[in-house]
Amino acid sequence: MLKTGLVSVTFRKLPPEEIVKLVSKAGLDGIEWGGDIHVPHGDVQKAREVARMTQDEGLSIAAYGSYYRVGCEKELNLPFEKVLETAIELKAPTIRVWAGNRGSGSSDQSWWNAVIEESRRIASMALKEGITISYEYHDNTLTDTAESAYRLLSEVNHENIRSYWQPPVGLNVEERLEGLNKITPWLSNVHVFYWKLRERMPLEEGISLWREYMKIIKTVQGTHYCMIEFVKDDEPGQFLKDAEALKRLI
Repeated sequence: MLKTGLVSVTFRKLPPEEIVKLVSKAGLDGIEWGGDIHVPHGDVQKAREVARMTQDEGLSIAAYGSYYRVGCEKELNLPFEKVLETAIELKAPTIRVWAGNRGSGSSDQSWWNAVIEESRRIASMALKEGITISYEYHDNTLTDTAESAYRLLSEVNHENIRSYWQPPVGLNVEERLEGLNKITPWLSNVHVFYWKLRERMPLEEGISLWREYMKIIKTVQGTHYCMIEFVKDDEPGQFLKDAEALKRLI
């Protein structure tokens, strides 16, 4: 089943109260709340408040979009325990994390081992709370290419590890589809946006491309949120138009 939503950090300048009203007006299903500003790591009181206002608006919590980087706990002084307790209070079904802080091309075997070991540790911790762990599919991490993402997911080999997907910038459609196909066994949620090079564009203009991606995404079993991110000019009005395009895609 596919559900619709918004990544809250799309509107970093808006408070949670305005975001829930905007998502409700757009007729979407849920929100991925960001850990950098809207629901800060370790602020369990804020997590409770945001969870309540989300549910009171008739929306669901799609995920906790943390900024936890696997393998960098000491370096960034962000214990996973702090992230996990926040996600519990938020009632998030999954925690989005980053697969380290360097690209696969510049990572040696010792770094791969560190990220793999740490991934298994936090996955086991989250599993006890009924929460999954999902990697961000992103540059400058070990999920920066289709091959490295597949390698990481395969070698971690943990029942509680998943992966997001978003269209990588700089690849053609065939390459994106190939990468998406590779990670479908682990696919959790999807970040939805349309860029030309690195310029944000209305989602409607990329709807033919997204129909191709959706042919694959719709074959994956389970519940997956397809969530809008990177709205052109950060305009709420544009977001409402993008939401209409997203609902048509779903």
